[in-house]
Amino acid sequence: MIILPAIDIKDGNCVRLYKGDFDTVEKVANDPLETALGFQNSGAKYLHMVDLDGAKDAKLVNRDIFTDIAKKTNLKIEIGGGIRSLDAIEYYLSHGLYRAILGSVAVKNPEFVKTAVKEYGNRIVVGIDAKNGMVASEGWLDVGKVDYIELAKRMCDVGVRYIVFTDISKDGTLEGPNLEQLSAINQATNCNIIASGGISGIKDIKALTKLGVYGTICGKSLYKGTLDLKQAIELSGQQD
Repeated sequence: MIILPAIDIKDGNCVRLYKGDFDTVEKVANDPLETALGFQNSGAKYLHMVDLDGAKDAKLVNRDIFTDIAKKTNLKIEIGGGIRSLDAIEYYLSHGLYRAILGSVAVKNPEFVKTAVKEYGNRIVVGIDAKNGMVASEGWLDVGKVDYIELAKRMCDVGVRYIVFTDISKDGTLEGPNLEQLSAINQATNCNIIASGGISGIKDIKALTKLGVYGTICGKSLYKGTLDLKQAIELSGQQD
């Protein structure tokens, strides 16, 4: 299982949210590049990054931060937030980013995802974020009526190979991941599932490794010191 430390950017700062609520924004580190280099020095090979402003505004608001980190580290970076066009995907992938995460557009325009996969293959990731099992979009501000497993199956059918699944009610809580929903989506699809939301400590890494998911995103637990990144990487048996 791969471990992906997370850096979320809002207004140019490294922040974390609680359950996806923008009103709970908390700055957790001073410099995005220094933070990324710190993760790299702890043994990380991957990095999960999100443009929170981009997710709300549907454009690449903080793109220079992400491309700078891609240039100055050896990390394989997956980037999400505001990616709604092939031009946006091309921009990131041609500027050193490893994978592009499609979120809201996967719900609203699955044909676009199909086109993106044809063009970029395994460098496309779909992010599925859910509240009570229903998919949320537009920076988690819009909760629809699509079941998370139903959407995951649709994405697999159009050729998507990687899915980041987040239970929003767990995100930023340090209460542990939603193992039940993660097990269900992992068994229902043939995609590589990346678990996100609620990781609190090494016991969660053990549980997710046992579950057999492809990867795990760790955010607040690293910033609050409840999870040691180096230990998590060693325990997970990383890597690709």
